[in-house]
Amino acid sequence: MILKRAFAPIRASLAAVAVMGGLTGTALAAGGGEAHIHRHHWSFGGITGQFDRNQLRRGFQVYQEVCAACHGLERVRFRNLVEPGGPEFDEEAVKALAAEWPNQIADGPNDEGEMFERPAKLSDIIKGPYKNDKEARAAQGGALPPDLSLTTRARGVHTDAPWYQHIPMMARDIFTGYQEGGADYLYALLTGYAEKPEGFHLAEGMNYNKYFPGQQIAMAQPLDDEGSVEYQENAGAKMSLKQNAEDVTAFLAWAADPSLNARKQLGWSVMIYLLITTLLLYFAKKSIWRNVKH
Repeated sequence: MILKRAFAPIRASLAAVAVMGGLTGTALAAGGGEAHIHRHHWSFGGITGQFDRNQLRRGFQVYQEVCAACHGLERVRFRNLVEPGGPEFDEEAVKALAAEWPNQIADGPNDEGEMFERPAKLSDIIKGPYKNDKEARAAQGGALPPDLSLTTRARGVHTDAPWYQHIPMMARDIFTGYQEGGADYLYALLTGYAEKPEGFHLAEGMNYNKYFPGQQIAMAQPLDDEGSVEYQENAGAKMSLKQNAEDVTAFLAWAADPSLNARKQLGWSVMIYLLITTLLLYFAKKSIWRNVKH
């Protein structure tokens, strides 16, 4: 079952995953070169795009079995997994998932004035494995694993194109409603691990990633080359590195913007309303002033 409580073993080098935090999307090679991040086709991209429910369900499975070993979703609550526009899991299944979530919720005080821990409920956030930042740093060799709630909004794809190329690129992005730079970067990062080139100096404890700034990242490859999470037969996709990376990226894009589906639907409704109103006002003006000389 996709909501099963299962966590992949914590990889040793995940200890420094927080190095991801605060850096822009396009990776600069040590010699000054730039690794180009291609635009990925996302179901939620553009002005008409919508999240794919099945993909979000698969993405949550990847998050649960791999990412949740180090990262939380402090801005996402279990009830959000039930709401329209998201994974839309069964409510009872999510209640059971929350109750079995290994990271319990600090609550209280109780009748004796003491704080206590309890199982999570639908109204609680999806906590990471650590109680506080100091505990996280102690467990991760001094690094702080970032919360993933807004990671696709906090990242982006940077371009060093000259101004005469940058301006039409910006115009294109505005016209097409492109807002998937963070998702493009995260997908590239997850699939960008490789053997270091000959002559490339890799610092101790670091891993080569062609899309990360400086091409050295402390986080070990979280998803295996063949994929790390196997889906059910009716999940709509099969396990692979690219599929796992695409699905978890889509899920994190939803976590950062859970109202996207409703917002875009409302936007189109408003545009149609304004168009109809404009036509009615035009014909009303023509009717009222048709016999008035100008």
